[in-house]
Amino acid sequence: MGVLVSFPWTTFVKNLWKDSSGLAFDESGDPTTYFWVHLALAITSFLLGTGIGVLGFRGVRALRREGAST
Repeated sequence: MGVLVSFPWTTFVKNLWKDSSGLAFDESGDPTTYFWVHLALAITSFLLGTGIGVLGFRGVRALRREGAST
């Protein structure tokens, strides 16, 4: 699940980085607040999704080990 959540966000960050609409970067090429907020959202979502995916995978492995030992 965590990996599935990661792919859209990595694509979003790539598109954000290449943005030429003026939202992500101002006229001088400096990042705007829009850029930083959306980058923080993408990184947070990526990390939470990965962490939850790791926890879920560990839980499934633990259940399988418990079932195999009984």
